[in-house]
Amino acid sequence: MNPEELKMLIEAAFADSHVEVTGDGRHFSAVVVSEVFDGKNMIAQHRLVYAALGDRFDTEAVHALSLKTYTPAQWQALQQ
Repeated sequence: MNPEELKMLIEAAFADSHVEVTGDGRHFSAVVVSEVFDGKNMIAQHRLVYAALGDRFDTEAVHALSLKTYTPAQWQALQQ
């Protein structure tokens, strides 16, 4: 799997999201910004992203994922 494929999977699961993915084909880093995360703690946010990826960890299409999740307000505050 390449970073663009992973990005498309996450974007498909979270409408109106901002997603950035880098990686080497098995180890990835992702930033996901979505209103879906509003009111959820970080663990719940990460679980939503992992659920969107389904069994890709079981099949080793994705070996490792470093994940940063933000609400739009949190993301905007970081950009200033």
